[in-house]
Amino acid sequence: MGITLEGLIIILLVGGIAGWLAGLIMKGRGFGIAGNIVIGIIGAFVGGWVLGLLGIVIGGGLIAAILNAMIGAIILLFVIGLIKRA
Repeated sequence: MGITLEGLIIILLVGGIAGWLAGLIMKGRGFGIAGNIVIGIIGAFVGGWVLGLLGIVIGGGLIAAILNAMIGAIILLFVIGLIKRA
């Protein structure tokens, strides 16, 4: 089964909010609206992986998904910043 339109909209909203928040926290390291959505979506996977390795569970629901994605997006923006400096 494929993803529904509702599911796609939720993924884009969570990714956009998480990427935007991460860009604010990382002081202007955002990549515009489309880039922030991509960073947020990738960040959701990174956050889930890293938090899972640490044994940390944020919980369920939309707010937890945004927090998870935001943590991953912050990690991703940090790594991108390190790579850009090198």
